[in-house]
Amino acid sequence: MNPSKSHDLYSNIVGQSIAISLLKSAVLKQKIAPAYLFSGPHGVGRKITALRFLESIITNGTYSFNERRKLENSNHPDLMLVEPTYLHQGSLISQSNAKNESVNKKAQAQIRLDQIRLVKDFLGKKPIESYLGMVVIEDVERMNEAASNALLKVLEEPQNGILILITSRPEMLLNTIKSRCQKIPFTRLTEDAFQKVISRLKPTNMKTLTDIDQKALTNLSHGSPGLFIDNLQIWDDLPKNICNQLYALPKQPIDSLSLAKDLTENLDSAQQIWVINWLQENLWAQKQDKRDIQRLELLKKHLLSYVQNRLAWEVTLLELSQNN
Repeated sequence: MNPSKSHDLYSNIVGQSIAISLLKSAVLKQKIAPAYLFSGPHGVGRKITALRFLESIITNGTYSFNERRKLENSNHPDLMLVEPTYLHQGSLISQSNAKNESVNKKAQAQIRLDQIRLVKDFLGKKPIESYLGMVVIEDVERMNEAASNALLKVLEEPQNGILILITSRPEMLLNTIKSRCQKIPFTRLTEDAFQKVISRLKPTNMKTLTDIDQKALTNLSHGSPGLFIDNLQIWDDLPKNICNQLYALPKQPIDSLSLAKDLTENLDSAQQIWVINWLQENLWAQKQDKRDIQRLELLKKHLLSYVQNRLAWEVTLLELSQNN
């Protein structure tokens, strides 16, 4: 049964009362800003809230099954979604599609000048179904310099549309970009809210987790259900013999070298970076020794700067074993 028109558009979004209150007020008062900055952690509902907000603008605050379906399926003719891309064999591959393709991920995905030019062209066209064009840019802090300057010009020029910029690192944006946006804050979820969302999502691969695994992944996710789901999938994809070794790092040099070999031969670069993040969280929970965190942070920099991965892991694991 479809919800009625009185259905709360934001009913499935947990723990973001301030953001939702601001957005509802904007629609109620019919004071829609040309640009919004949705700022807060990954995986706490920023994108789905953006889509619900656009739905409410289109329908003047009422629920619409058709509009929601088109927005959520990214096939609304007046909606443009933008996300960072990898340059792969001369083509731009979005970071979401790159998960299913063999893309070199050592270079971080970026939002590029050509993408912002397409945004400008899109907003310059007459909308097809709605009264305005709608653009949502995810991880907007990953713009390169040329893209940032181009986006600033888009924000400075009058347009028949609305821009929603989503970021977890607002400090990385130009102040002139931030000053032209209505700021909508998103926060980390409380433990109760986090568990409520996870319970509702009911990820099937969660059944294989031990209590220790779940606690470690929860700590790594920092109150973000979306990040927990991502972390759970990555953990599920790791070879189990490696997962078992991560909880008790080797104390003998020969075992450290063996683990370094397993990690570099069985995991791609993105998985290795994830393991470093996992180790940082787990070791800090166990010992709270800054030296361990610093060693692992240096390892991360080495892997991202094309140092030979196996050698970098060997050095780090040997140092960690000496400190245990």
